[in-house]
Amino acid sequence: MRTIPPFNYYQARTLEEATSSLKSLMGKAYVVAGGTDFLVKVKKGLVKVENIVDISAIKELRYVKEDRGIIKIGALTTHNDIANSQIIKEEAHVLTDAESVIGSVEIRNRGTIGGNLCNASPAADTAPPLMVLESKIKIVSQDKETTMPITDFFSGPGKTALTSDEILAEVQIPFTSNSGACFMKLGRRNTYTLSIISVAALVSLEDDCFKDVRIALGSVAPVPLRAKKTESFLVGKEATEKWIAEATEIVKDEIKPITDIRGKAEYRKEMSKVITKRAIVESVKEAKTNGE
Repeated sequence: MRTIPPFNYYQARTLEEATSSLKSLMGKAYVVAGGTDFLVKVKKGLVKVENIVDISAIKELRYVKEDRGIIKIGALTTHNDIANSQIIKEEAHVLTDAESVIGSVEIRNRGTIGGNLCNASPAADTAPPLMVLESKIKIVSQDKETTMPITDFFSGPGKTALTSDEILAEVQIPFTSNSGACFMKLGRRNTYTLSIISVAALVSLEDDCFKDVRIALGSVAPVPLRAKKTESFLVGKEATEKWIAEATEIVKDEIKPITDIRGKAEYRKEMSKVITKRAIVESVKEAKTNGE
């Protein structure tokens, strides 16, 4: 068993303490919340750290609340808290659907939404739902506070837009009315597994035609992505399986999957088409029900 190398440990109990520590450590620190991904990386020797700033005790970053038509989720809110949130179930169930199949019960009780996003895995299950919900990320440092679309947050496998002195503080989800949404995940098992492919879809209809279409995929490119060309193709077309099937052929050209231990690139391409079609069909069914 690999020995974990020594490091300096700092526990922050407020956001102010955390950002102050990061600024003083001048880019030589690793932020830890639930630690479910971090500990695995350290034990495998994938991460070398001099300093750890533990933010898990910052109570002000664990919440789900509604504020003028926006759901706000603190970065330290656990997957289980989100899966059980009534306001998210009612207004953004595509996220709760994804949260309910992340890892094991133990992982969902400890892992956080902020950690899942900051780990920046192409297979992060929270990313596609948050993308189709057109969520924003609030980022704070000692000197400033900014927000950005979640689509701008990921810059590569394991890489985000965060600088060394910044912390992801909050996820912001605007309400979406009269729509239907669906999250689907293909893995080697139904649960306790990383995605081979994950797809989130959200649609709204007008006169049985697509008025708005949002599609996001995980595990099929270096970062989770929106299938913009596929979305544009469907807008204005009748919400039938014929047009949906044609649209999902476009998905195959928008993704750049790799071959790894979980699946071959060719398999991911073919199954992305299949899973995307299923997600859109289910979203259309829900949108028609909500529009009645």
